[in-house]
Amino acid sequence: MNQHFDAIVVGAGQAGPSMIQRLTSAGMTVAIVERHLFGGTCVNTGCTPTKTLVASAEVIYQARRSAEYGIQIEGRISADMRAIKARKDAIVRTSRTGLESWLREMKNCTVYKGHARFESAHQLRVGDDLISADKIYLNVGGRAVVPDMPGIAAVPYLTNTTLLDLEVLPRHLLIVGGSYIGLEFAQMFRRFGSEVTVIEKGPHLLWREDADICSAIEGIFANEGIHIRTDAECVRFARRGEDIVAGVNCTNGEPEVVGSHVLLAVGRRPNTDDLGIEKAGLKVDAHGYLEVDDQLRTNVPGIWALGDCNGRGAFTHTAYNDFEIAAQNLLDGRSRRVSDRIPCYGLFIDPPLGRVGVSETQARASRRNIRVGQRPMTRVKRAVEKGNAQGLMKVVVDAETNEILGAAVLGPGGDEAVHCFLDTMSAKAPYTTLRDTVHIHPTVSELIPTILGELSP
Repeated sequence: MNQHFDAIVVGAGQAGPSMIQRLTSAGMTVAIVERHLFGGTCVNTGCTPTKTLVASAEVIYQARRSAEYGIQIEGRISADMRAIKARKDAIVRTSRTGLESWLREMKNCTVYKGHARFESAHQLRVGDDLISADKIYLNVGGRAVVPDMPGIAAVPYLTNTTLLDLEVLPRHLLIVGGSYIGLEFAQMFRRFGSEVTVIEKGPHLLWREDADICSAIEGIFANEGIHIRTDAECVRFARRGEDIVAGVNCTNGEPEVVGSHVLLAVGRRPNTDDLGIEKAGLKVDAHGYLEVDDQLRTNVPGIWALGDCNGRGAFTHTAYNDFEIAAQNLLDGRSRRVSDRIPCYGLFIDPPLGRVGVSETQARASRRNIRVGQRPMTRVKRAVEKGNAQGLMKVVVDAETNEILGAAVLGPGGDEAVHCFLDTMSAKAPYTTLRDTVHIHPTVSELIPTILGELSP
C-alpha cells in the first residue's frame, strides 16, 4: 500500500518519539518505523538496563561492607543473577511497552513495525508498504563493533547487548576495552562475584581523560580486585577446553589471560549500512555516520539525521538535544546549532565521574593561559562521611576571561555535582559567579566554590 505523510521518523530511540509528538501536535501526519524494540539503545541495551544492574551491584557491595558502618549481616551474601536479570527486564519492559503504547495511541501518528529501506530520496519501503514524506528524520542508532581480532571467530564472545541476557555469573570475565561501557560492566560484575580483567590497548583506562583522573579510576578498580592490562596492542583469542585464552602484547604481566567469558567493548558503529542510503543519495563518512551540518540536515534536502547515527554525539542526552534542535528550528523559528552545546558526559561507576567541557590536557594543548583548581575527595567531608572518599574534583578556568573551560568530578554524586559547572558555563557567567555562591552543607557540591577560590596557575 502506498501512503504519503507530512513526515516520517525512522527509529524509535531517544530523539524519534519526542520529534513525533512535536510534529503531530503541530497538526502534521507522521509515520514512525521501528524494526525491533521501541526505545532504542537507551531503554533496551543502554542506560536503563545497565544502570539498573549498577544499582544491584551497589547494594551487594554495600552489604559486604556493612561491618565498616557498624552493621552486622549474618550469612553468605551472593548475587542471584536470575533475580537481578528479572528485575532489570521488568524495568526495561515497562519503559518499552509504555513508549510503544503512547505512540500507537497518538493522534496523527501511524506506527509501522518493520525494516525501512529507501526506494528514493523521499520514499521508504517497509515490507509491502511504500511510504513517502517531504520530511524524513533518521534516528536509527548504532550497535557494538566486533573487531577483526585474531581468533575472535573461534571463541564465543559477548557484546553489551548479549551480556545483558546472562543468567549465570561468569567465573572470569575478560573485557576488551577500557572505556565507558567496559568499565561499568567491569565493576558491576566484579561486585556480583566474578573475577574480572580489563584489557585496554591505551596506556590507561579511559586514557583520553587527564592522567590524574585515569590514575584515580585505576586505583578504584584495583581496590576492588579488578585486574588491569594496559598497552595491549595486539589482542588475540583461542579456546582452551571450556576456557577462552586472550593473548595480550603488554609491556608488563603475563602474555596470556585465561577466562570463562569475553566481552567486546571497543566502540560502536551506526546502523546505516542496511537503509539503502545510496538510493536516497545520502553521504556518509568513513565510519558510516551520516554527514550532517550544524543543524543536523543531511546533504539531501528534507532529510535530517538524529542521535547516534550522525556522529555528533553518542549519548542519550545528545540525541534528545538533536530532537530539540531539529524541532525548534522547524516549528519555533529558532536557529539552534549542534556546535552551541557544551560537551558533557558521565561514567557511571561507583563513585561516578561527571565531565563537562575540555580537560586540563586539552586546555593546555590549546595554549590558553589557564588556572586550575583541584581537591581530593579525602578532603570532602560528605564523601568521607559516606565512606567513599575515592577520587577528586578539578576545574579549568581561562585566566584572562575568567570563563570556566571544563571540569571533572570523580566522587560520590559526581554525575550530579558537575552540573554546577555546566550550568554556569551555559549561562556564560564568569567562574566568580559560582565561586561566590553559597551551597548547602554538607554536600559534595559545596566544595566547588572552595576550589574556585583556590585556583593556581
